[in-house]
Amino acid sequence: MKKIVVLTGAGMSVESGLSTFRDAGGLWDKYPVEDVATPEGYARNPLLVTKFYNERRKQLADVKPCKGHQLLAEMEKDYDVTIITQNVDNLHERAGSSRVIHLHGELTKVTSSREPNNPNYIQELAPEQWEVKLGDTATDGTQLRPFIVWFGEAVPMIEPAIDEVTQADVFIVIGTSLNVYPAAGLLNYVRRDVPIYLIDPKPVTTAMGNRIKHLIKGASEGVEEVINLLKK
Repeated sequence: MKKIVVLTGAGMSVESGLSTFRDAGGLWDKYPVEDVATPEGYARNPLLVTKFYNERRKQLADVKPCKGHQLLAEMEKDYDVTIITQNVDNLHERAGSSRVIHLHGELTKVTSSREPNNPNYIQELAPEQWEVKLGDTATDGTQLRPFIVWFGEAVPMIEPAIDEVTQADVFIVIGTSLNVYPAAGLLNYVRRDVPIYLIDPKPVTTAMGNRIKHLIKGASEGVEEVINLLKK
């Protein structure tokens, strides 16, 4: 069975109605990165950061997977599919994708402030627990923090992601500017003979220009086209 590896970014979730971080009017325009997405920001103002991620979870409750998410999940009937996502939402899982690697953490999980990547302290929140408060603690007694990889922190899931990419027979990139590392560096691990499809309605500049087939479309329309191309 052909192995397909898909890298998804914010453009994948935009069609579901989630705000992006980087685009004009995105979340970084309203909340400076250093305040809500760095360990220093969290140390300075844990209440602000906790509220920010509570809001993101609330927003998640109001949206559904888009057609693109659903089509990727359906591809598992015909292919061995692994999704590597820069997104912290759970829309791939909700659409039915069974193998999802989250590079930047998961919004619906919380963990220890002291050892955020220790699996003993990572816990999935039920929707009724999505409103985290100061004073809510992990089992090591520290304040629960979002299970999110902040700027300046290591990306523990990059190694498993690289392993998947090196085995890919087809590599698909959806809705990411390829400006954020280490995720953008995954392109370097795609074998030379492997086709690369890039789905994004905007121009994307990469050093691998002629190796990449750029479909200038939104996520759902682009995934549909790739599925048709793969059948030929």
